[in-house]
Amino acid sequence: MADLNLTPAAPRVRRPRPKVVTLTDAAAERVREIMGRAEVPYAGLRVGVKNGGCAGSEYIIEYAEAAAPLDEVVEDKGVTILIDPKAVLFLIGTEIDYEKTKLSAKFTFRNPNQTDACGCGESVTIEPSKALDA
Repeated sequence: MADLNLTPAAPRVRRPRPKVVTLTDAAAERVREIMGRAEVPYAGLRVGVKNGGCAGSEYIIEYAEAAAPLDEVVEDKGVTILIDPKAVLFLIGTEIDYEKTKLSAKFTFRNPNQTDACGCGESVTIEPSKALDA
């Protein structure tokens, strides 16, 4: 009779997943500054993508009072970033920056999945990341 080893296998150790979205130091500082002055406590910065504009998609950035049950939660430089699960594949590898010039101050997205943008800069074309196809 064969000796059956019924010892349960050790749980697999998962390697750390890369962050879907990261912030530059300037963006993190600006978000912390704004959230620190808010009249209500925010759970984090909500980032997403919606259909719209002449190029097909627009980035969404807003302050969230609570995380949704399926949000991807990213912690970066002291800021909690909440990402709608439908937007994750479109945002993988994105860096959010805060740029200030003499004429404007704005958050900008450096997204490797972005293939085009309209002339006014309000909308973009984004292809889903192939990072998870491997």
